[in-house]
Amino acid sequence: MQGNYLFYVKLGWLVTMIFLAIFGVNYTYNRTWLRNGIWFNLFFYSFWLSLALTILGTDNNAIIYPVGLLFLFILFCIGLAFSLQAILLLWNAAVVWRRESHSLANSLTLYLGIFIILLPFIIHLIRSHLPVFWAELFTVFPVLCILYVVFWFYNYITVLVLYQIYWPRHNKDFIIVLGAGLMNGDQVTPLLAQRINKGIRFYQRQLQKTGHAPKMIFSGGQGGDETLPEGEAMRRYAIAHRVGANDALAETASRTTYENMQFSKQIIDESPIAKPKTIFVTNNYHTFRAAIVAQSVGLKATGIGSKTAGFFLPNAVMREYIAIVMHQRKLHLIMVILMFLFSLFLVILSLHSDWVAQWLQGIRQFLDNL
Repeated sequence: MQGNYLFYVKLGWLVTMIFLAIFGVNYTYNRTWLRNGIWFNLFFYSFWLSLALTILGTDNNAIIYPVGLLFLFILFCIGLAFSLQAILLLWNAAVVWRRESHSLANSLTLYLGIFIILLPFIIHLIRSHLPVFWAELFTVFPVLCILYVVFWFYNYITVLVLYQIYWPRHNKDFIIVLGAGLMNGDQVTPLLAQRINKGIRFYQRQLQKTGHAPKMIFSGGQGGDETLPEGEAMRRYAIAHRVGANDALAETASRTTYENMQFSKQIIDESPIAKPKTIFVTNNYHTFRAAIVAQSVGLKATGIGSKTAGFFLPNAVMREYIAIVMHQRKLHLIMVILMFLFSLFLVILSLHSDWVAQWLQGIRQFLDNL
């Protein structure tokens, strides 16, 4: 390899290792920071770029051509999925509607798929029926907003996946299982059963390995269409599945994830254990936001997630993303305002460059006269 090329390859690997170190420190300190996703993606893509430069620098066609073909194939698959995203979303919506209730929460992929299909027609109507200035503004601004949403959604998916990489030690004092609604008023749903079973497996494995049985807190209040609190129904289910009656506690007042964590923490604080070790169990798509909520109430606990049916995941992940956006709505509102001002500037710059030139000339003359 030539000297300059070798320098850039080494620089690329140095930058990659810096991104990895920054991500590692942040992730170790707090796994619920959203910026962990940014640092990881910087490491991830710089790693592949550095690897590509290293492979190209070998001048070995036996390596370059197969890797290049694999890279092109991956790009093709990504492009194909992107081009068919509306169809995939509508297909998922159809599956969900056959298996779940037709609620707003279960219709997000339907609305998003319809929006993607209609977006080109909406842009065409805007450009055809509005004056040029407003047409440009109402095209540029929404595009910036969409890119902003996609960026943070991708970042959220990254941190959600990273949060799943956790193997807790079997030394826990408490296992909190979060409720998820009952069917027929008093029966555990399949989705809720997955959460409980995940907690039971951890309970039994720890009991087998260490002989120390953690207390299981089943957290969930009573809904308007339920004949008993979720926490009590979950407790009965767990006892019927080989959890000791003295190890199963029911928290029956909570109605939200925040209250799940808050009221469960009160039970834990009443225990004689000085520094209790705690984990919580929920579905995998919910673990990240639940961990943020746990921190907000001062509960030191890490979550483990139970599996969720594949068809249910897209809507569930989108709901969680919307909930996190709403939690930081002030920040995002400020960014939307800044994007609008930036869009306004871009439109003026593109349509009235002579105005901008005059403003710059005026500013230059003002500075010269100081």
